[in-house]
Amino acid sequence: MLMLSGIEPESIVDGAGIRYVIFVQGCPHHCPGCHNPKTHPFQGGAPADIPAILAELKENPMLKGVTFSGGEPFCQAEELVELAKQIRRELPRLDITVYSGYTLEQLQAMQQPGVQELLEQADWLIDGMFLQERRDLTLRFRGSRNQRIIDLRGQQPIIVE
Repeated sequence: MLMLSGIEPESIVDGAGIRYVIFVQGCPHHCPGCHNPKTHPFQGGAPADIPAILAELKENPMLKGVTFSGGEPFCQAEELVELAKQIRRELPRLDITVYSGYTLEQLQAMQQPGVQELLEQADWLIDGMFLQERRDLTLRFRGSRNQRIIDLRGQQPIIVE
């Protein structure tokens, strides 16, 4: 069962365009200075109401995409894969962005169920832990200079910016 910390139905800071942001519950990184520390504990949160999420997505024609954030989305990769597949089937106009404290290279090396498939479902990955000493408020969609925006749609991932 997908456990959520919360939902932001319209965001302009969590990826390109107006986005529906799903914050998952649970994060192993515990980055000092994290802007969302309430998502760290793996206990807590609330079960996702997938039909309600899909209904909200369908009701908003202004959305460009859906963002999976957290918490750490790849700790609930299998559950997010199922949601991403439903979004792809029912709302193919929406792109999918995933934030992760792991780097792309770390994720590609993981053997946990759903991790590779979630990467395959995503259009964009914003990777890397938030590092307080590299914090930069001028960056788009990132909090620290080590984090990358990666276009996953091509044959080879492309790092943007």
